[in-house]
Amino acid sequence: MITVINYGMGNLNSVMNMLKKLNFAAEITSDISVIAAATKIILPGVGAFGSAMEQIDQLGMRSILNEKALQQQIPILGICLGMQLLTRGSEESPTAAGLGWIAADTVKFQFSNAQIKVPHMGWSLTEMQGSSPLHEGFENDTRFYFAHSYYVQLDNHNKGIMTTEYGGTVFQSGVQDKNIVGVQFHPEKSHRFGMQVLQNFANWNP
Repeated sequence: MITVINYGMGNLNSVMNMLKKLNFAAEITSDISVIAAATKIILPGVGAFGSAMEQIDQLGMRSILNEKALQQQIPILGICLGMQLLTRGSEESPTAAGLGWIAADTVKFQFSNAQIKVPHMGWSLTEMQGSSPLHEGFENDTRFYFAHSYYVQLDNHNKGIMTTEYGGTVFQSGVQDKNIVGVQFHPEKSHRFGMQVLQNFANWNP
């Protein structure tokens, strides 16, 4: 069973529909007792970093999520904003503390060329980096759908598992530290490429 965390800011139904299409059992919840029993977690997200962390804290989720990620070390996947929440914090909301599971910060795209639009929206080619269970089944023409103004800047690039270029900036579009993975793109909007990512995560047993 895959537990999809509902903190009020995610593409919950889209993620669930993709998981159902892949025939994986999944549930959406904000119930602490259900999260406590989870064996695999997806942390989706769309919106502002500060509002998301405020919701997680108000719902009393931070402690149980820390336990699942750091102590029990179950597989966890952060999607888009959910990936950014894995970091220490974001330039979008400087006073909000992220989950801090990945040694990284979330920073905003900055371009001197005004013709390069922010947010980065649309399909972009993505290269696999290092070794990760999320890489299974991919070739060189891999592309995903993105919609974001901020990206993750790792302390250690060895924790990066995917890279994407936008406007001359090469950023980490996938990260992993042990049982914790994150992707900046939306697998639920990325057709067969996104389905492969979710299938790889669902089949992953570290």
